[in-house]
Amino acid sequence: VTIYPAKLTLPEGDKATFFCNISMENDTGSEYSLNWYKETNHSQAQKTAGISRYKPMTETGKYRLINHTPVFEIEILNLHQNDSGSYFCGLITFFKPDKVTESKRSQLIVTAAPQRNATDKQEMEEGNPPEHIKAMLLGILLLAGVVVLLIFGYLTLMYRRGGMIPLEAMQIQCETWEKPPVVSISTVDYGVLEFQSDQHTPVPSKTRLVEQTEYATIIFPEEKPVTPERSKKHLDEQTRQLP
Repeated sequence: VTIYPAKLTLPEGDKATFFCNISMENDTGSEYSLNWYKETNHSQAQKTAGISRYKPMTETGKYRLINHTPVFEIEILNLHQNDSGSYFCGLITFFKPDKVTESKRSQLIVTAAPQRNATDKQEMEEGNPPEHIKAMLLGILLLAGVVVLLIFGYLTLMYRRGGMIPLEAMQIQCETWEKPPVVSISTVDYGVLEFQSDQHTPVPSKTRLVEQTEYATIIFPEEKPVTPERSKKHLDEQTRQLP
């Protein structure tokens, strides 16, 4: 019984694979089985797994043995540092009672898993966010889309029923409210008209046949928009002129 490779060095979390080769001089088809043993610190060997000649594969939580007669493949899964030690194969033949043929020892060394530095970890997180974050973002986007559709449908329904002003009209009305119109008020300025009497010799009233009519042209100043300050000032001037 031979085993290879003679030595393996692997990090935690990896898988170790060994091969045991069986060579029998007189193979008459007799029954036999292959056991897998572990030694730690040269202590007594402990059986960890086993497989019979006609069984294609056996698997436990830690070991998997695959039959490729006359070669048997042994896998140690999900390595931890306490898996380090010496391993060997033991062939048990039933036509030779109490006869166990052992292979040489193969050494397995399990090292600590490599640690990522902070930069690599940050780049990994930024480049590939966790699945639950992706699902949460997708859910938020879908919820926001549903809310927008509901609001749009509600506004459309109210507008068709005539219970709401269209958005464009509301916008125009808001702009109108923001800028109140300037009111123009017509005003009248009062003045005193003085008529100059004729310098000629007055004609006796008996000889004046037709009364003369005097005409005057009144020019009003240009109208200006009345501001609250100017309106108040104008009212004060009228109050002073009235007495």
